[in-house]
Amino acid sequence: MKINKKLEDSLNKIFSSSSYKMVDVSSKEITHRKALAVGEIILSLKVIKMIKNKKMPKGDPLAIAEVSGINGVKRTSDLIPLCHPLSLDHISIHTEIDESKNSIIVYCLVSANSKTGVEMEALSGVNSALLAIYDLSKIVEPNLKITNTKLLVKSGGKKGLWMNPSGIPRKIKKILNL
Repeated sequence: MKINKKLEDSLNKIFSSSSYKMVDVSSKEITHRKALAVGEIILSLKVIKMIKNKKMPKGDPLAIAEVSGINGVKRTSDLIPLCHPLSLDHISIHTEIDESKNSIIVYCLVSANSKTGVEMEALSGVNSALLAIYDLSKIVEPNLKITNTKLLVKSGGKKGLWMNPSGIPRKIKKILNL
């Protein structure tokens, strides 16, 4: 349906005063978008040892975190009201134990061919995974801390590649050939 210019201008004027609106991406080009986010949960030595030895009372937090992270990515537009629902092409969650800090680091990589980026989806995946680890660990140690959640890399769209100016872990640079 083609709307004439006068009607379109009137509608834009009316709706531009709305407090909240989803950004109009209809004129944007579909490009391959990727985003990589990271976050960390600080545990205790006792919890780390129990996770490594598969002795956690509610099950393996790392396995559950992967599933929870994937679900978090898929539900982003339900949780964050102004995010566009996206048709996602790939979701990957990676967890690793950092024994030097008694922590678990969670990475989430998301990709889609879309008119808008997948940064919020990657961040949502990280946070869902971290919350799952928190839930399964609090029974052993309730003094937990989720920290350092951030976007590391995003690509696609007219701006191309963006890398976090605070730095990207060396091993991630190597994996991404940066």
